[in-house]
Amino acid sequence: MPRFRETKVGEILNQAVARKKILDKVRTADAAGKWVLENASDGIITSYDRYLAQQPQCSFGLTGVCCRNCVQGPCRIMPTGEAKSRGICGATAYTIVARGLARGIAGGASSHSDHGRHMAKTLLEVAEGRAPDYKVSDPAKLRRVALKVGINPEGKSDRELAKEVALKALNDYYRFDEKPLTWLDSYITPGRRAKFKHTNIIPTNLMQAITEVISQTVMGMDADPVNIIFGGLKTALADFTGMHVATDMSDILFGTPEPVATEANLGVLEEEYINVATHGHNPTLSDMIVEAALQLEPEAIKAGAKGIKIVGVCCTGNELLMRKGIPLAANQASQELAIMTGAVDAMVVDVQCFLPSLKVLSDNYHTRLVTTAINAKIPTATHIDFNEEEALELAKDIVRQAIEAYKRRNKDKIRIPKEKTKALAGFSTEAIESLLAAVNPEQPWKVLTDAIESGELAGVALFAGCNNQKVAQDEGHLTVAKYLAKNNVLLLATGCAAGALAKAGLTTPGAVEAYAGDGLKSFLKRIEEAAKPQYGLPLVFHQGSCVDNVRGLDLAVKMAETWGIDLPRVPFVVTAPEDMHEKALSIGSWFVTMGFPVHVGVMPPIEGSELVYSVGTQIAYDVFGGSFIFDTDPESGAKKLVDALDYRTWKLRIHRAAAEKYNTALASGY
Repeated sequence: MPRFRETKVGEILNQAVARKKILDKVRTADAAGKWVLENASDGIITSYDRYLAQQPQCSFGLTGVCCRNCVQGPCRIMPTGEAKSRGICGATAYTIVARGLARGIAGGASSHSDHGRHMAKTLLEVAEGRAPDYKVSDPAKLRRVALKVGINPEGKSDRELAKEVALKALNDYYRFDEKPLTWLDSYITPGRRAKFKHTNIIPTNLMQAITEVISQTVMGMDADPVNIIFGGLKTALADFTGMHVATDMSDILFGTPEPVATEANLGVLEEEYINVATHGHNPTLSDMIVEAALQLEPEAIKAGAKGIKIVGVCCTGNELLMRKGIPLAANQASQELAIMTGAVDAMVVDVQCFLPSLKVLSDNYHTRLVTTAINAKIPTATHIDFNEEEALELAKDIVRQAIEAYKRRNKDKIRIPKEKTKALAGFSTEAIESLLAAVNPEQPWKVLTDAIESGELAGVALFAGCNNQKVAQDEGHLTVAKYLAKNNVLLLATGCAAGALAKAGLTTPGAVEAYAGDGLKSFLKRIEEAAKPQYGLPLVFHQGSCVDNVRGLDLAVKMAETWGIDLPRVPFVVTAPEDMHEKALSIGSWFVTMGFPVHVGVMPPIEGSELVYSVGTQIAYDVFGGSFIFDTDPESGAKKLVDALDYRTWKLRIHRAAAEKYNTALASGY
């Protein structure tokens, strides 16, 4: 697969002209990011530079044939020569690549699962009166979740029911019986349930699933690559569970998102205000930062500012964006650039995806960097150990750090780009169902399935994933989105993919006219005329943070139920044009097991084994009905996704016609 190569690293890092040439050519498609790199860098080294400095990257690591699972290594596997074709322990390339893949999935699963466990514990603390600054904000969602997981809500107060739901969620983490995980079993189709049982990959304890796959992949354990991969898939389904717990608990505590209008990109920062950037993934912190900022507004004005402005970065930004309309300043690759504007007075981080280099950058400005999680610290950064029992007071301490930092601003260093765009967010699965119900109140999802059957829509695509310095920031997301929209695919997005599309203006109604094909335009116009949404309908439906990829799965399940088929037959695809984190590996893996084509735009380290590569791209389809599409050319990858949708719709129409001709039910197992 083609990868960007830069051989003159030293020149690029030391010559502004050469650096600018590289940036203009390949580093970022984000106009605001490009402006900051060109006008506000002051010689500061960023992740863009560090990527170039790492070239050429080790080919053994890139292809997954470097093993460091014991202290005899690292072992680097070569295709020729008997002694060099195996590791010291005797492990072959396919064993080493499979182990690395499974461990990556475990890393992603542990991240999401820890997030979900935190949210479930917070709901339990609310129910028991130990988190007085939080409440059940969406009782209706609480009751829907309770019914979904087998809890009768009748006659119970919000607190009583919240405690039952929280304990049931936590039970998925710690129990030792052999029952399937509740949050997995409750949200999938009967066909998937049977498939997972048949392939023996149903996890029964979330923590145990992660522990088992790590144990399975240590030196002296499993050497069978297929068995290792199936252990990874079991862990991926545990990841799905932790993600769904996180989404459900967040909706209950902070509200199920509904369409909201705001702005995105670095231009949302304002020089006259105290700017506080919330960064990470945990909404319990960011939600309270917003409340603290409102209460401390008088202190900000006293310090000489017009007020306090909260902006979001990464998935915490998406959490605030979709529920409170807080502007999104940056996605993952732009986080350093926010500080480089000189206008961020405090960057508050919780967990996941923040860079250790943020402290080095903040030292060049007045910005106060605040860490808040006991397991996510940065050396010399200010640390405030955030907990839900003292949430508001701790949040006020953090905001006051920003007020003090504002007083030390160097106005000569403030360089805020003008680029920002309107953005719509908050399109939870419930919100989309409400829009469709305006057309067909009795069968809302039939509006979508009928549009696909008629050819008005080609299907549905979910954008997921990160930014990756191996490709130009945001370019993959934008290229794929525009191609799919032109070909009448309904677009959903989460995480930093959603951030990329929001910054570029694709989550606006105006983008529909600019990029949508005639069928997609017609579909969105029909929904808009019936539902009359306050802000109109955007080209891309922003569904939330990276844990909210489960919202896309829930939507696909609704489509499957409407048609009476299993998920591998549904015209639904997933794309991660700029995958980077281990979380992307785990998300992509469980989407494949659910039965969907999953496009990946940056190669994971698996090319060192033809067997492992073929399992992901071919054998997975034979077993689960879904497979990976590895393609580093965004337009080529997008074309393959459209082809996959066309194939599924073609088969669906054939079987629909046969069912009507012979007056039978639609075959579910074709």
